[in-house]
Amino acid sequence: MREDLQYSPVDELHSEPLTAVVDGTQAGMRLDAACAALFPDYSRARLKIFIEAGRVQVNGAMQVKPRLITEAGDVVAVTPEIAVETRLSAQNIPLNIVFADAHLAIINKPAGLTVHPGAGTPDGTLQNALLHHFPQTTHIARNGLIHRLDKDTTGLMVVALSAIGHTSLTAAMAERRIKREYDALVNGEVVAGGTVDEPIARHPRDRIRMAVVLGGRSAISHYRVAERFAWHTLLRVQLQTGRTHQIRVHMAHLKHPVAGDGLYGGDVLRARGASPALRAAVAGFTRQALHAAALELVHPVSGESLSFVAARPAEFEALLSVLRRESPP
Repeated sequence: MREDLQYSPVDELHSEPLTAVVDGTQAGMRLDAACAALFPDYSRARLKIFIEAGRVQVNGAMQVKPRLITEAGDVVAVTPEIAVETRLSAQNIPLNIVFADAHLAIINKPAGLTVHPGAGTPDGTLQNALLHHFPQTTHIARNGLIHRLDKDTTGLMVVALSAIGHTSLTAAMAERRIKREYDALVNGEVVAGGTVDEPIARHPRDRIRMAVVLGGRSAISHYRVAERFAWHTLLRVQLQTGRTHQIRVHMAHLKHPVAGDGLYGGDVLRARGASPALRAAVAGFTRQALHAAALELVHPVSGESLSFVAARPAEFEALLSVLRRESPP
């Protein structure tokens, strides 16, 4: 969603600086591009505005340009503007709140709930629900959203409920200190675990999809086999980065698309000898079989290590039960 459609510039508030260190992945990039990689909560266009407004320092120097070429070890500090959400309405949408205190909440998102408004979805989103359940998020960027899940992906999300929580959690996400693991049922037999380190960008021809694209943003997914079936494999995937559709794109790149994912080919079942019951169960699962199952982070104020686990939804478990019955030992 374009930020200028969601935020009113007259309502900007200043936040605490965010800092990050340029590594080998960002070295050699323009400053605005490096900032987009280091601070994914903000778009490159908005970060360029911050740079031109003097809100970005590199190694303590304030007079920097978006075209500055970064070097490994550069310390980049961004003092963003937190926008007050003035155009979204609070809506009483039920939420499964796993944990909440003054600074953060953990939400177990159901399938079918869009995270934030966009084209064709003006309301009825998680962001609208946050305004109802946590009115204090009115004064926090994106109403406290730190990361996203696709509409039909289920599972755990962390939301900031205070300014200090937002600053700390955004930095932790950018510095990859928040651990996220997903259950992904994929088509085909995956022999062993591994790592996919392939850059992701918008598909060059189909703007709805993302794809592995040379020159795209760095994207790294680690996976291991959790359970094998006759024609599918259940994986546990750990994200090192958080790109749009990352797991779905990486698994499709491996020729093992997430089951049920029509956008990336996971809705095609090649299973010679599969029973009508199995085919019906797979065809009846009409979304990607992807669930954010585990989340680990450090509390932004207390410093306590927090760990959360969410069971797979009932319909996901029902599909796995059919696969177990149909798979020979």
